[in-house]
Amino acid sequence: MRIDRVYTRGGDKGETSLIGGERVSKADARLDCYGTADELNAVIGLTVEALVQSAARDHLTPILRRVQNELFNLGCELATPDPVRRAKLPRIEQRHIDALERDIDAVNDDLPALKSFVLPGGGWASAYFHLARTVARRCERLVVALAQHEDTGLTVQYLNRLSDALFVWGRWSAHKDNQPEPVWDSRAT
Repeated sequence: MRIDRVYTRGGDKGETSLIGGERVSKADARLDCYGTADELNAVIGLTVEALVQSAARDHLTPILRRVQNELFNLGCELATPDPVRRAKLPRIEQRHIDALERDIDAVNDDLPALKSFVLPGGGWASAYFHLARTVARRCERLVVALAQHEDTGLTVQYLNRLSDALFVWGRWSAHKDNQPEPVWDSRAT
């Protein structure tokens, strides 16, 4: 793929083209979905950078780079309303969800049992994982709304599992970095 120009002026009036050429409003629900997937991808990029100083770096960075590519595929899938055209593009498949489950299981057994809700924090990497988790949940909610009207394939299941994974990886990075996990204390107010 070659991108010669960044600006095209095609969106200056509040519309954009989907994959296949259909023009839609930038307020379209589909754009909210793949735009939020793009935002999630950017937050995962920040998380990768935060991992540079983390003991969890070597294990989690390759996983996150894979996830970034999967999210780009997910965005393409959401940006393609035509099912025939969408079937020819890379898609989220069950194997991607299975891989996330294996990645969760690989580190979850190392973690202490939860006795309270975890608050975001536990070091820079962990905090960025928690931020990514919240963006993943928002993206999931948006895709669930779209799925009520259109086929979204396995994107809802993938985003659900990814948000679980981001939570576990955040806990694990705090654990590997010997950072205390902040926990909810209902009496703290």
